[in-house]
Amino acid sequence: MFRKMRREKCELEKETAEKILTEGLFGVLALSGDDGYSYAVPINYATENNKIYFHSAIEGHKLDAIKNNEKVSFCVVGQHEVVAEKFTSYYTSAIAFGKIKILEDDSEKIHGLELLAKKFSPEIDIDYKEKIIHEKLNATAVMVLEIEHLTGKAARELIRQGLK
Repeated sequence: MFRKMRREKCELEKETAEKILTEGLFGVLALSGDDGYSYAVPINYATENNKIYFHSAIEGHKLDAIKNNEKVSFCVVGQHEVVAEKFTSYYTSAIAFGKIKILEDDSEKIHGLELLAKKFSPEIDIDYKEKIIHEKLNATAVMVLEIEHLTGKAARELIRQGLK
């Protein structure tokens, strides 16, 4: 169902791809947009148990695209260094493929928002986070992407240096 990576020597082990995904701060969510155009949007996220959680406003292009086609991909760049004298860059990346859904159940939405708050605001008091989550719950959409396939890739130079 999913293509094999053409440059197999650049493919990362699953654990390394998972680490890139977990540690990243933002990625690009690729959706099927209006009139057959792809729609890619940078977005913050949190991961747990082979799932990726996102949040947004309760209406807009992203949610319309999800309602029209649940199949998406999500790309995170873990490392990137331009090597000008070699006309290349040394990079690591991970791409997750799967189906995304908009959560309707409040407890599932709260769980996703708690994961996001824990990742992006770890220093903020837990009671305050919970207060804000409950205040904004009805004005916030939460989506979850269930990963069906995950790939990781790195520049050959990083692979040669021992990155797995």
